[in-house]
Amino acid sequence: MAAGHSIDPARWQDMFEALMGRIAGRFGRVEPRRRAREFVLGLLSDLPRKNCWTLAEHAGDATPDGLQHLLSRARWDADAVRDDLRGFVIEQLQDDDAVLVVDETGDLKKGTATVGVQRQYTGTAGRIENSQVAVYLAYSTPRGHAAIDRELYVPRSWTQDASRCQAAGIPETVRFATKPPLAARMIGRAMDAGILVSWVAGDEVYGSNPHLRAALEQRQLGYVLAVACDHQITTRAGKIRADALAKMLPKRAWQKLSAGAGAKGHRYYDWALADTADEGSGHYHLLVRRNRRSGELAFYRCYSAAQVPLSTLVKVAGRRWTVEETFQSSKGLAGLDEHQVRRWTSWHRWVTLAMLAHAFLAAATAHERADTPAPDGLVPLTCNEIQHLFSTLVTRPIHAAAHRLRWSAWRRRHQARSRASHYRRRTVVR
Repeated sequence: MAAGHSIDPARWQDMFEALMGRIAGRFGRVEPRRRAREFVLGLLSDLPRKNCWTLAEHAGDATPDGLQHLLSRARWDADAVRDDLRGFVIEQLQDDDAVLVVDETGDLKKGTATVGVQRQYTGTAGRIENSQVAVYLAYSTPRGHAAIDRELYVPRSWTQDASRCQAAGIPETVRFATKPPLAARMIGRAMDAGILVSWVAGDEVYGSNPHLRAALEQRQLGYVLAVACDHQITTRAGKIRADALAKMLPKRAWQKLSAGAGAKGHRYYDWALADTADEGSGHYHLLVRRNRRSGELAFYRCYSAAQVPLSTLVKVAGRRWTVEETFQSSKGLAGLDEHQVRRWTSWHRWVTLAMLAHAFLAAATAHERADTPAPDGLVPLTCNEIQHLFSTLVTRPIHAAAHRLRWSAWRRRHQARSRASHYRRRTVVR
């Protein structure tokens, strides 16, 4: 490697080969096992568009037939690979402050044949569009975060049409389920697998669902789940809207706390806590967040088996945003949303391998930051930078390593200057 650099891509290659060796036993034949490796390497490449055609060309294949066979007809179990992926993420990112974060994301689609597609609201577009929606479970720690499970949302318009489901390969056992039950299913799988975690975070879709909250309480899993301003909160005086309860909080109840560090520094808000009168053992609260500039309020229903301080609930609430970063990097770096498959099996196989590719990047980033801190003047390595270096230095080297590392240092030095400038501006504003 170039003088002055401690980056060693050979470590990333060893980690990648170990990860692929971990899932090797899930493939009955050597051909699909090799194709899965080439598929993941393609997802980790710098290709501007990732589909079976571009991935096959990147792998050196003459046609996309082999990769299409891997996704549709080859014999292997995507759920078993998901279990291996979950174990890998826990081993690499494990931390006492781990939080499970649940959220959904949508992929815009054309036509009506793609499994699960219909006109529905998706946050990806911010409006109702023809789209496919899936719920994901992310494992989030201070070391990093990655998706560990997925459930495709199959609308009622599909489950009520047996011929349509059969054409898309949806198993007969699949029944209509809203997003909170899908979340509960994934959380249950994670807990049954022995994951040691104490908290779950999610947005209003999940916070407003009493059945999901009850399922978490039954497992004595603490939660910090967002709710709407008009959500009804049970108090000793009866039921009251969340925003009305927030107005009753005294001035001394508010504390300035950070919800965690973002790209431009710590995210400071004013926070307050109100006790609620929910039935059952444990401690129930309404957590209120106030924007320090606009005064805008956000609300969270909270539960914990034992009493915890306000600062703990704030940290869990702040961790929910990491799932958005997981979606962004999984789509931007590993092609999570670029699949052009239509059937149930193909969708599960594509997204599982994309999650695997992103989990590798998240683990490599966590290890680099812990083992080889960035020199002065450089921002720490990111998933984006490791993906770029891994693609050019390990997967398909084009230029000398020293050339690539000099460009890496240049990008990170520029990012460090930009971040310092952002910090200075934020300090002046305050």
